[in-house]
Amino acid sequence: MSFISKDFMLTNGTAEKLYHGHAAKMPIIDYHCHLSPQQIAENIQFRDITQLWLVDGKAGDHYKWRAMRANGVTEDYITGSETSSWEKFEKWADTIQHAMRNPLYHWTHLELSRVFGIDKILKPETAREIFDECNAKLALPEFRGQALIRRFNVDALCTTDDPVDDLRWHKMILDNPFGTKVLPTWRPDKAMAIENPKAYKAYLAALGEASGIEIRSYSDLMDALQVRHDFFASMGCRLSDHGMDKFYAEDYTALEIEAIFKKVLLGFEPGPREVEKFRSAFLYDQAVMDAEAGWTQQYHVGPSRNNNTKMFRDFGPDAGFDSILDHQISVDGHKFFDRLTLAGGLAKTILYCLNPKDFEVMASMAATFNDGSCPGKMQLGAGWWFLDQEDGMRRQMTTVSNLGLFSRFVGMLTDSRSFISYPRHEYFRRIMCDMIGADVESGRLPSSELDFIGQMVEDVSYNNARNFFNF
Repeated sequence: MSFISKDFMLTNGTAEKLYHGHAAKMPIIDYHCHLSPQQIAENIQFRDITQLWLVDGKAGDHYKWRAMRANGVTEDYITGSETSSWEKFEKWADTIQHAMRNPLYHWTHLELSRVFGIDKILKPETAREIFDECNAKLALPEFRGQALIRRFNVDALCTTDDPVDDLRWHKMILDNPFGTKVLPTWRPDKAMAIENPKAYKAYLAALGEASGIEIRSYSDLMDALQVRHDFFASMGCRLSDHGMDKFYAEDYTALEIEAIFKKVLLGFEPGPREVEKFRSAFLYDQAVMDAEAGWTQQYHVGPSRNNNTKMFRDFGPDAGFDSILDHQISVDGHKFFDRLTLAGGLAKTILYCLNPKDFEVMASMAATFNDGSCPGKMQLGAGWWFLDQEDGMRRQMTTVSNLGLFSRFVGMLTDSRSFISYPRHEYFRRIMCDMIGADVESGRLPSSELDFIGQMVEDVSYNNARNFFNF
């Protein structure tokens, strides 16, 4: 029997009925990913499975890179330019057999099965056969980028885009639709990164050119961002996203923020207290902007980035050298959302934590600021990054159930740069159905309510996201 069987991860009869009768048929809304809009617009044809799976130029799958390094694979077989695609893949095949109980083991075999129809176990003995079969299929039109997305019935996906982006590739996709909505997401992290004045001034020049506003003050900065925010909205954007180490809610005055901004423009590095105040003002003003536009805001909180200085210098960000930060988040988080609520500027909000200790903190924080204006206005987001594995998904769903309304949860996302990561939605749905099915069969949920439970599974899989985001 195939490892990825029909009832993979479904351990009871009710789970099987819920998955096959309800979850499996639902489309996907991938409301947070890092796919390249250019690669989508140009309908990329991948050279081989190594480019698709492991490394594409300087980018790649840092989940896999971390595993390979842990397996003793040297960098020349991971990001190096002197080794061949086959040599890199061979090292991955050796690594994956050592990754049993790591989610990569499940994801790898789900992707082989669902994308390529390959049900063999990847290991050194099968590596060459699988490599050649994948590459032969990737040469076919039905394995180009857009076709891979459509293969998984993706109704809509949201990329991650900087305010200075001209969104030319999104425009190209709008002009040449292929059946999946591809929408931008507003990610203004660089616009508040004042710690490096030289880099920040270069960014402001780009933002000024994109907006048509010369940025000489903090007020100018907000005006420029508003111009770009409006442009993003005209291109279908309905979400913002902020990557942060923690929440920021320092007290500040408008005069203080203008003084800090001008200090940075003069090339002086701001002090830690000034950075805290600036970020507090910036995030507040961005949140009000989102609320006025009717967008949903997302906060990804808790990464400690680029911790390996040598490797960061050699390979840059997003190369597998980030980890979990252990900040206290509740005091500033509550203060931040309270400030927005008092001003009437709280948008729909999804909170993601990277530290598992913060699941309950964030879920209770979200519930505190729900106001009855819409179902699930404030909610704990899906297991993210180091937590988008079975234990993290189960814990996130249990936390949402315990402290909120699981039936209103907007479901899973990929947070991925890969065109074939959509089986993660299937993975999530199977785990969800297994959890709920076990509750029914143990008597924790009434078997008489299976019609409602089936509808709940469909809602969490797709309907809630469709209704929540209003794409």
